[in-house]
Amino acid sequence: MPPPSDIVKVAIEWPGANAQLTEIDQKKPLSSIIREVCDGWSLSGSEQFALRYADGPQLYITELSRSEIKNGTILRLAISPGRAARQLLERVQSHGIDARLEALKELAKLSADITFATEFINMEGITVLARLVESGTNFGEMLAFTLTAFLELMDHGIVSWELLSLPFIKQIAGYVNQPMVDVSILQRSLAILESMVLNSQSLYQRVAHEITVGQLIGHLQVSNQEIQTYAIALINALFLKAPEDRRQEMASTLAQKHLRSIILNAEMAHQLYVLQVLTFNLLEERMMTKMDPSDQTQRDIIFELRRVVFDAESDPNSSSTEKRKTMYTKDYKMLGFTVSVLNTRAPSRLKLTNMCPVWGTANEGCNDYHPMFFTHDRAWEEFFCVCIQLLNKTWKEMRATAEDFNKVVREQITRALGMKPNSLDQFKVKLRGLSYSEILRLRQSERMSQDDFQSPPIIELRERIQPEILELIKQQRFNRLCEGSCFRKIGNRRRQEKFWFCRLSLNHKVLHYGDLEEPPQGEVPFESLTDKIPVADIKSVVTGKDCPHMKEKSALKQNKEVLELAFSILHDPDEALNFVATNKYEYCIWTDGLSALIGREMGSELTRSDLDTLLSMEMKLRLLDLENIQIPEAPPPIPKEPSSYNFEVLELAFSILHDPDEALNFVATNKYEYCIWTDGLSALIGREMGSELTRSDLDTLLSMEMKLRLLDLENIQIPEAPPPIPKEPSSYNFVYHYG
Repeated sequence: MPPPSDIVKVAIEWPGANAQLTEIDQKKPLSSIIREVCDGWSLSGSEQFALRYADGPQLYITELSRSEIKNGTILRLAISPGRAARQLLERVQSHGIDARLEALKELAKLSADITFATEFINMEGITVLARLVESGTNFGEMLAFTLTAFLELMDHGIVSWELLSLPFIKQIAGYVNQPMVDVSILQRSLAILESMVLNSQSLYQRVAHEITVGQLIGHLQVSNQEIQTYAIALINALFLKAPEDRRQEMASTLAQKHLRSIILNAEMAHQLYVLQVLTFNLLEERMMTKMDPSDQTQRDIIFELRRVVFDAESDPNSSSTEKRKTMYTKDYKMLGFTVSVLNTRAPSRLKLTNMCPVWGTANEGCNDYHPMFFTHDRAWEEFFCVCIQLLNKTWKEMRATAEDFNKVVREQITRALGMKPNSLDQFKVKLRGLSYSEILRLRQSERMSQDDFQSPPIIELRERIQPEILELIKQQRFNRLCEGSCFRKIGNRRRQEKFWFCRLSLNHKVLHYGDLEEPPQGEVPFESLTDKIPVADIKSVVTGKDCPHMKEKSALKQNKEVLELAFSILHDPDEALNFVATNKYEYCIWTDGLSALIGREMGSELTRSDLDTLLSMEMKLRLLDLENIQIPEAPPPIPKEPSSYNFEVLELAFSILHDPDEALNFVATNKYEYCIWTDGLSALIGREMGSELTRSDLDTLLSMEMKLRLLDLENIQIPEAPPPIPKEPSSYNFVYHYG
């Protein structure tokens, strides 16, 4: 008979003694359990002791967290959090350097535990650490452990960042500004400054006075990836809190070419996304500000735009007023705008400022980082240039009016960006493939695809098929749950966390789970997963902010990405098994599977996508015209393996078919020879030469011939014979021979 669910079998350690193998009754008060453990080793004063995990972060066990103890867990009897906090507070203020270093090292480790942190903070421990930093007498490891402990304590959100003094801020900023500083000290200093800026506007003012973007740029140029990431995170924080004029200055500094090339890497993708958003936000005011017809500067830009485009050779002053008006109206119409459009659309200053570069020479060499905004000096202007040229081209293709202004171009740009081009040139190529006619074709195709499934008989067939498809999806989810998945344990981002694995039993009645030292390489057997939850005990599945492990975290610690991947199983008796999926796909698989297990609807995006795909395929198969076509009951046999896997040979192979039913087979040595022979043989039998080489040669020779024929050769005598070949030089030493 299995033990009751309230009984947990554990091992409890105490230095210098044999471990106690005992059973913990979860219904008994934790203080009673600790007293019994102390009695087993003849220790008095049980109120001065507590239980901690022996492995991992070694967190203290409280009445709130005791439900997480699993069978087989190794615990350790330790001094209570209050007693530990008091002792460490005394030791970090001792005069002995070695004793203080050991105390700070232990403090840095314990500060991640919120139970200990609460006790230490209540004893004014934060103030003591701040004074140690302000004194400037700690260096090396001692300072690194001090900053680590301080950051861990503040991360719990128990006290406000506003309490920090100006000398403390100056000291932390000083570590960042020092040319040579220990990496661990620099990393923690950058993290502390980032938290200050994000959590307080007044602290931003103080930090901004001590640290500039220019000083942080040096940290972006180092090889240490963590330092780069923390530096760009601090820059983003300063950018976010800065006033408008400072943001423009910071954006200009960060737009330097050598910096863009340094910071572009996948490890900093999120911070680069944040920086891109902040930079684009600078354009919002100009975008929302309409043109002022009475502003002479803006009027000058309009006239300059027309002058750059048409570069009128005649002097406008030489023409009559009416003639100039007619000419200007015609010119603006050729630009793709009528006077009525300009008046009704009220162009913004942003659009007007960016129109003139359209007609100049565009800068080349832009490489896209979705989209093209980190690898070019004038990324926004270049992007605008391409889009406004597209607007004028599409305008002419569709013979548009003012009512068509936003109908097509937005779709062209959106579709092109959706293809994730890697450069501005690729973006142009994608747009060229999305002409007005192509957009109409795509729309028609999509519309027909939709219309085909809207008739009543089709809808009825769809409704009849849908339960079968949903059952198929459900079985796929169950199969994935039976295979199991590895999850990362939730903890502070600065600590190395362990892994755990969960899988569904083959009869779909029990969830098995247990801890792992590292991600598994193959299947994890059920025997190695020591804990389990009967499916019958699962009451509900919750996600996001409703999860217990997301509610427990402070607002400062909640990460949007983690929140979107979090889900929990609520089961009897009032307990929860908390998950954070590794990606969105795993999240959908597990939330769907668990929901289906307890008879709830599978409502993930993946289920909707799978349902649409499978329904569409099944509908098309059932609606095929299969009259008089025999469908085999068994699948066709798998073909034999090819004699050679050298598939490049296929691209160079050609044959001459000749009477009587014979062939002469060739494999060219390279693509050039392939084109030469296939063209030549085709021409011999009166067929068209259709190779890539012929098309290339034709373009080249046609271009040369056209240029020659268009040359101004009047009064120039062209010799009938080619000029004579010059004599060989007396010496081939062209480097030193000047005679």
